Amino acid sequence: MGQADRPIGRCAVAARPRCVDVRIPYRSSVAFSDRFRVAWQKLGLEGVVLVAALLCDLLVVFPAAFDDAGPRGRDLLLLPGIFAVSACALWARTHPARGAFAGAAVLVVSTTLIRATDAAAYSTVLTDISLAETVAGLELVYFAVRRLRPAMAVAATTSLVVAGLFAVVARSYSSTHSNRFDYSMLLGAVLLIAAVGVGLRFRLTLVSQKENAATELLRSQWPLIGVLCLPLFLELYQLLNAGVWAFPLWVCSAASAALALYAVRRPVLSGVLVSGVFVLSALTFLVVRSSQFLLFNSMPSVEIVAGVVIVVQLVRSARPTHAMPVVGLMSLAVAVATVSNMSHDRRSGGYDANLLFIAALLVLGISGAVGLYFRARDSERAKAVESAVTEAQTSERMALARELHDVVAHHVTGIVVQAQAAKMIGDKNPALAPDALDRIEEAGTEALVAMRRLVRSMRSNADAAENATTDLDADLRKLTETAHHGVPVELTLRLTPDIPQEVARSALRLVQESLTNVGKHASGATRVAVLAEVSGGELHVRVGDDGQAQGRRPTGGSGGYGLVGMRERVELLHGRLTAGPAEDGWVVEAWLPLDGEAA
Repeated sequence: MGQADRPIGRCAVAARPRCVDVRIPYRSSVAFSDRFRVAWQKLGLEGVVLVAALLCDLLVVFPAAFDDAGPRGRDLLLLPGIFAVSACALWARTHPARGAFAGAAVLVVSTTLIRATDAAAYSTVLTDISLAETVAGLELVYFAVRRLRPAMAVAATTSLVVAGLFAVVARSYSSTHSNRFDYSMLLGAVLLIAAVGVGLRFRLTLVSQKENAATELLRSQWPLIGVLCLPLFLELYQLLNAGVWAFPLWVCSAASAALALYAVRRPVLSGVLVSGVFVLSALTFLVVRSSQFLLFNSMPSVEIVAGVVIVVQLVRSARPTHAMPVVGLMSLAVAVATVSNMSHDRRSGGYDANLLFIAALLVLGISGAVGLYFRARDSERAKAVESAVTEAQTSERMALARELHDVVAHHVTGIVVQAQAAKMIGDKNPALAPDALDRIEEAGTEALVAMRRLVRSMRSNADAAENATTDLDADLRKLTETAHHGVPVELTLRLTPDIPQEVARSALRLVQESLTNVGKHASGATRVAVLAEVSGGELHVRVGDDGQAQGRRPTGGSGGYGLVGMRERVELLHGRLTAGPAEDGWVVEAWLPLDGEAA
């Protein structure tokens, strides 16, 4: 395409989808911020968690490499293995078998390097296994179980388990952490079972099943998850140094991080609950007395980050009358927790309470300002999208009106002329009237044919719908056999014979447009699942694929308005339409009421 603009990727669509054609310049002229944003989006949920673990390892390894214990810089020999196994985990997203076997080989090679150089491998969850290696290993198992055939998945998982056992045993042979070996084996088995279970869950989930709210939240908010994972991982490392008895403090931090994620949906409730978590954390500190978790000897870092995120979400999406009392409650809980922690921490003398108060006010003000910025941006974006959709709808309707006017005016004028001629001839010679009526009928037929041809030309892939019968089951089977653009289609039909024709016609159009979009936008799709069933007085239609989007190309393609047309068709029948990314691809789903009066 040279230097021309070209679209990339699919736009995320909410419950009421909007389709906006967004273009960015070709790679040679893309700004660095755009390239970074595209690369960040390609990481996904698994990628950002792995990056957070990798950053945690760097924050631990670099200070240890230049301390007074052992030769300076020797601990940096841990990094090649950490980076290599992390790269294998990222590779496994597209090539799970190669990534799994390569990751197992990397663990063996890096362990051999550590033993040969006497580098001090540090422990996190598993003995002498870094956090990034642990997370990468779990993701490799997850991808293998989820995407590989059973025999290959077993082989890949076995190789990773064997390599992990070799690394734990060989690295801890002369390690001071050898007394944690039994604990490490038990915890490693639990993590392995969890990774296999999650992989099986997503493997067995049918494309036709609707994802639950928790899964959708995790899928859509992965950048926030990555931000919260880094302080959580750092606190986990501090927990292992402080002792397992400090685990309740980390549980409070994990709960506050989960509430920060939940604040995307329910900010008011999350703010109230996190206030209770802050107070509970302060009470736990009275028993644990471990200041390693406290930032500036005031509160754990995860709780501070979670509080900032929740305040931003409150200001961004909640009503001011609801947000302000909750922000006040959170501020009170932070004050109580900070005073309690400082009064019972004997090593907090270096931090002045007045200074912490000013810092808290500054953080609160910045959080409110960021929330206001996002609120204004959301408002502008909603107006821009609504304006773009309205303009597209108006343009399409005006074009259709002009074309219909031209066609109808031409043929109706001929009909009027024929009728006037028949009237004049009929007064003089009634025997000629039937001939005139025949010509009027012929002109009317030509007008109908012309109008149908015009409407057909304005609809993409119209042949299947034009040849539709009164049997929706047969029409859908014929459509999925001929209009899937080379992608195999799994068709599931549970229909009744009494479906109204306008509903059946609309359902056929929705499936048709969705299959067209699969051929245009679903890169690497290997299957499409089409479901049509009658349930609860509605016709439920669902089309899902397992393809991957390319960057950020908008749904609907270059200048297309497929989702807009589908939404209008569904709204005419008083139905509901959702479209957007799913667990493993893209899903379009509609519910059309069968009640003729309601529709």
